[in-house]
Amino acid sequence: MRALKFLLEKEFLQIFRNKTILRMVLFMPVFQLLILPWAATFEQKNILLSVIDNDHSTASRKLIQKVISSGYFKLADYSTSYSEALKIVERNQADLILEIPHDFENTFIREKAAEVMLSVNAINGQKAGLGSSYLGQILAAYNLDLKNQFQSSGKIIIKPYYMYNIEMNYRNFMVPGILVMLLSIIGGALSSLNIVKEKEAGTIEQINVTPIPKYIFIIGKLIPFWGMGMFILTLGMTIAWLIYGLVPSGHIYIIYIFCFFYLIAFTGLGLIISNYSSTQQQAMFVLFFIIIIFFLLGGIYTPISSMPRWAQIVTMFNPVRYFIEVIRLVYMKGSTLADISHQLFVIIIFAIVLNSVAILSYKKTN
Repeated sequence: MRALKFLLEKEFLQIFRNKTILRMVLFMPVFQLLILPWAATFEQKNILLSVIDNDHSTASRKLIQKVISSGYFKLADYSTSYSEALKIVERNQADLILEIPHDFENTFIREKAAEVMLSVNAINGQKAGLGSSYLGQILAAYNLDLKNQFQSSGKIIIKPYYMYNIEMNYRNFMVPGILVMLLSIIGGALSSLNIVKEKEAGTIEQINVTPIPKYIFIIGKLIPFWGMGMFILTLGMTIAWLIYGLVPSGHIYIIYIFCFFYLIAFTGLGLIISNYSSTQQQAMFVLFFIIIIFFLLGGIYTPISSMPRWAQIVTMFNPVRYFIEVIRLVYMKGSTLADISHQLFVIIIFAIVLNSVAILSYKKTN
């Protein structure tokens, strides 16, 4: 009992002496419980809708107004043709296309039925399914309004068309996202333990007295984890092909190009954490806190468009978000290098900034 008491006293004393762990213990649950539940929601909102109104009647205008006023949809574009609306979807500026045919109102009165065409971007199967369901409920309610207005027993028929993920298979959406999670853990977790491990072992003192420049030291630490990450990417894509039959619709080299800069950026983040940490336990605790936020605000489970506006702004500073967008676009949409140029530019900025901070924050003493 005395030995146990001594051991407990030592452990608690060690924990309370570590100011970083104390701050994280207090701050971590408060932040995650107060902030993240508002952003990490499975409710779909702000679904971007492109409308093609070929009828321009009172009935079609009221239908569009009813859909937009529901709170689930946000009008992204009024298109004059289906090909024009499809380009909006391809640029990722719309999730659904609602096409109202010519003579929609007259057909409903005359033939007791009218059709509307719904084309859905089904990369995110859950979002596509819920978006279609929401629109179906709105059209069913509007159908009752038309019946009362025209004293008719007619109905509106929806003809859905799902693009990019026709089978609505959720694995097609999740597997690329999980691959990004694995790469992030490799790049962040292992690199964050690297320098601090040498601090604990005492070998960092021997390195510090050598004439090696700081930037060479950081590059030397970065390259092995970059190589491991590229190997994990290749292995993961091979498993996705063999087990799930997933093959990128676009060129595979686009994923490798983006991953090249992504791993440099995330490894830089891990090295920053390692520079400021005194122990491996401290480094892992800080990384665990950061990486959970990155994953929950990265669009892996919750579409970014469904998050509150403040959370959408926060995700702009999240490197995980950009890789998830890119790998899903290439896998399911066949996007080209030009299509992901914005995400690539941002991740290059992340790589430059994070590794510059890693070099500057490394304290080399002679």
